[in-house]
Amino acid sequence: MKPDAPDNVRGWFQPMPSRLPGLPVCEKLPRVAQIADKLCVIRCMQHNMRNHNSAGYYSLTGVAPPSDDQRLRDTNDLFPAFGSIVSKLAPGPKGTAAFVSFPHVIADGSITPGQAASFLGKSHNPLFVGEDPNKPDFRLPELSLPQGLTADRLGNRTEILRLIDEQSELMEQSAIARGLDESYQKAVAMLTAPGFKAAFDLSQEPASVRDRYGRTTYGQSCLLARRLAEAGAKFINVYFARSIGGTGGGWDYHGFRGENVVGRLNELLPITDQTLSALITDLSDRGMLERTLVVWVGEFGRTPRISGNGGRDHWPQCYTAVLAGGGTKAGFVYGASDKIGAFPTEGKASPEDLAATMFAALGLDPGTEIRDALDRPLPISRGEPIHAVWA
Repeated sequence: MKPDAPDNVRGWFQPMPSRLPGLPVCEKLPRVAQIADKLCVIRCMQHNMRNHNSAGYYSLTGVAPPSDDQRLRDTNDLFPAFGSIVSKLAPGPKGTAAFVSFPHVIADGSITPGQAASFLGKSHNPLFVGEDPNKPDFRLPELSLPQGLTADRLGNRTEILRLIDEQSELMEQSAIARGLDESYQKAVAMLTAPGFKAAFDLSQEPASVRDRYGRTTYGQSCLLARRLAEAGAKFINVYFARSIGGTGGGWDYHGFRGENVVGRLNELLPITDQTLSALITDLSDRGMLERTLVVWVGEFGRTPRISGNGGRDHWPQCYTAVLAGGGTKAGFVYGASDKIGAFPTEGKASPEDLAATMFAALGLDPGTEIRDALDRPLPISRGEPIHAVWA
């Protein structure tokens, strides 16, 4: 917010004290201020990718793209999503999806790479939920048995298909077919696992809880994330908006001008304030926060100086990631920036380091290797865990 900075640097809102001494927050985030003592704030995130698709891919995989190019497209040469790696190396209980993402496939012109399994194969793609959890009739058709087909009948049909597949040369020779078969088996397991299906029934939540998260797409998506974590999902991506660039509902507000910038922030900040604070408080009240890591982060920050349009442009040289739970220190700030928030002056953290920190929280050695499409060994992270944030 930089309240004492010159006009072209100073933010539009005032700071307010929080429950963590020395960590003022924006006046538009009063509920976040009340849970600041549960947060672990990393103030020295940095990289050098200025375009959404390249920076987005970097943030979703912890691997730098080959170039900072807005035209970066998803291919099997690029690295898989965090959740896909978790799906391969640390799958959840039978009948659950290890990796779930919703309610958008994010894009800036083209689909942002890093949201799927890439060379790990389709069986490690996320279970993607494209429906709005805030709709009254929200459900997941993919996990609904056709009318008249019981779990027992489905099991019998699966056994028949298995016997046929054992005699099929196609299944022996085609890696793609084997991947599809594995995906089919996982789908059948979820179809017949009542606990995982029940997680998608938000009507089972008290109205007061749903109201606490906010009756918005983002609010109900984060509530769904909590329910899926309870049901055994290991890695969950909740995207704030479909578009990560332009004016499509996300945080990329530099296309707005003058007072419209403040108006846009007056829409985004209250949603965030309500939902982020509700999720962390709910996890804490349920005794889940110690074993659940919440990571709230974007693909880069915003320029310290206000642009000619009246907004702030892309700035990867210094930005913030907020963590909570999962063994991280509560009420802790790591790193610092200069007086205008342009560059880190204390601490150092990259997307690679944040990736290593997340994998370590999941019990995975960041040096664990996976193999790409050419059978080359690659470490799941090229960074080091940020040891200072651990309790």
